[in-house]
Amino acid sequence: MPNVSAPSAGHLLQFIRAGAARTRRDLMELTGLARSTVAQRVDQLVNAGYVREGGVDASTGGRRPSLLEIDEGSAVVLAADLGATHGRVAVTDLSGRALGETTGRTLSSEGPEKAIAWVTSRFRDLLADCGRSVAEVCGVGVGLPCPVDVRTGRTVQTPIAPGWERYDIPAALAAEFPGPVLLDNDANVMALGEYTAAGPDAPPVLLVKVATGIGAGIVEDGRVLRGVGGAAGEIGHVRVPGREDVVCSCGSRGCLAAVASGAALARELAAHDPSVRDASDVARLALAGHPEAVRLTREAGRTLGQVLAVVVSVVNPGSLIVAGSLAGAGEHLVGEIREVVFRGVQYRSTRGLHIGEGHLGGRAGVVGAASMVIDHVFSPEAVDARIAAAEPLRSEC
Repeated sequence: MPNVSAPSAGHLLQFIRAGAARTRRDLMELTGLARSTVAQRVDQLVNAGYVREGGVDASTGGRRPSLLEIDEGSAVVLAADLGATHGRVAVTDLSGRALGETTGRTLSSEGPEKAIAWVTSRFRDLLADCGRSVAEVCGVGVGLPCPVDVRTGRTVQTPIAPGWERYDIPAALAAEFPGPVLLDNDANVMALGEYTAAGPDAPPVLLVKVATGIGAGIVEDGRVLRGVGGAAGEIGHVRVPGREDVVCSCGSRGCLAAVASGAALARELAAHDPSVRDASDVARLALAGHPEAVRLTREAGRTLGQVLAVVVSVVNPGSLIVAGSLAGAGEHLVGEIREVVFRGVQYRSTRGLHIGEGHLGGRAGVVGAASMVIDHVFSPEAVDARIAAAEPLRSEC
């Protein structure tokens, strides 16, 4: 239940959103506010597009009270998940339900201008397809295949996405769509998506994305763990003992990403099958029983398991989700990770731990990106600021 010290309209909205209050009377009892004050706050929320009155509750004497509920259709959210080689974009309502969604191939190595132009074009197409307008957009969320400084909204320099740190993505998207533009690393938004799908009482989630590169996201109590410098979950450059012969794109030797990522496996497998281009091809061949693909994938799973065993011991999650294109290899990858983690970690740290693929698959990133925006839009501070400025959720109102 929200901790309310000065119950503004934004604070009252938290009770409605959490299901703790369904009527004005509920809000009066929870906050101690006078009937007239509650009525004024609720009217503000209704006029701004946050809340609607839907139906009536049982009467306790006198007129039956109107039920208050989130107005999920009053605005839309734009969500994008960009990987190193593929992207997915979606338009959702304020509950996070997808109204339209599409995928496509987009290469981060070709630069941010081309990738963001693709995202912008797909957003406009989806809005038109689902009969919504740009004016109804209340925010944009994007997961990116590189570290992100969430304080500035700028990416951090990385070999997998060269040149992105010099491009102002928030400004580019804000010039096209209304509302805040929020960015985060793709593994973080995927972890947030899986956590959101699991429900409000979900245990801590540790998600490892194994695709072109390797990264992890950690979510507990609905919050992404970022660390002091925003580098929490950057496990791709942990050194793997005995693999100093492998040079990583970062310039170091023996990094986990250089040894066990989809890009690393694809390079090795291409020597046996020239048709192999990326992690998806490795996963496809492994599932088909290709001996070399199976061997490489299982070896990568064991190497990943060694690193993740340490992370599990530190974080003690309830769920370790293996995601990304290489996760398409199924038990060839996940089974090896599971075996190494459970063998190498004390029972107290693995008790109740589930290790496997996520419930959302490739949709985790857009679900997390949308959730990131919705949580921001519904925060007490954002709600009160909009109401004070007389700015409704949708700019055409």
